[in-house]
Amino acid sequence: MVLVAAACGSGGGGETKTVTVTETVTTPTVGTTTFRVYFLHGGKLQPVARSVPETQFVVTATLAALVGGPSQSERELGLTSAIPSDWKHALQQHVSEATVDGTSDLSAAAKAQLVYTLTQFSSIRRVGLDGESRIRADFENETPIILVESPLPFEKVRSPLRATGTANTFEATFNYDLVGPDGKVIAHHFVTATSGSGTRGTFDFTVPFTVPQSGQGKLVVYELSAKDGSRIHQSEIPLTLEP
Repeated sequence: MVLVAAACGSGGGGETKTVTVTETVTTPTVGTTTFRVYFLHGGKLQPVARSVPETQFVVTATLAALVGGPSQSERELGLTSAIPSDWKHALQQHVSEATVDGTSDLSAAAKAQLVYTLTQFSSIRRVGLDGESRIRADFENETPIILVESPLPFEKVRSPLRATGTANTFEATFNYDLVGPDGKVIAHHFVTATSGSGTRGTFDFTVPFTVPQSGQGKLVVYELSAKDGSRIHQSEIPLTLEP
C-alpha cells in the first residue's frame, strides 16, 4: 500500500513537497503439520507421509487421513488399505493411550494400521480397540520383515541418505541397494539391526551417494535366503535423489 501526502509551505511562495509513505501488507503464512499414515503393500504395513494445514488436533487429523486411504500415486505403487472409507468410529485420547470404538468388525490388518499410525506419537503408547489394549508388537504378522519408516515413498533426499526402521531377519542382518536415476546401483551394503531371528529390532544407517542431477531412484532393502542366497522379503522405496 502506497500513501502519498502533499505538504504546502506557508505563504504564497511556499514550496510544495511530496512525501511518499510505503506500507507493506503481508499475508500470514499458514504452517503445515506432517505425520505418517500406515497403509498396506502386499498385505504388510507401509508408511507414507501426509501434510495438512497446521492444527492442534493432530491425532484427529492423522486418523482422518488414514481413513481417507491411499492417494492415486500411492495406489499406483500398489498400496491399499483394509480400513473402509465409510468406517464409522469414535476417538478419545487419554494419558499414554488412545481409544477407538467401532473396530470390532475390522480385520487384523486394519487394526495394525490403526495401532501403528496412532502410536507414532510419543504421547500414545497403546491403542484401545473396543476395550482391548493393543501395541505394535501385537501385529508382527502384519508387519513386513524389514519395515523402513524413513525415508518414506516419494521423499526428496540428499546425501547422505539416512534410513531408519525395524527388522526381524535371520541373525538381524539384511542388505540394501540404492538405485540411481539411471537404474544402476550407486550404493550397496549390509545392515545389522539391534536384534532378529524372532525378535524385532531397530536399525539406523546412512548412505553417502552422488548423482549429477535430481532424478528418480529407489532404496531397495532385502534379506538373502540362507537356503539358496536369493533375495527374500524385498521392499522398494521410490525416492527423488538430489545432488
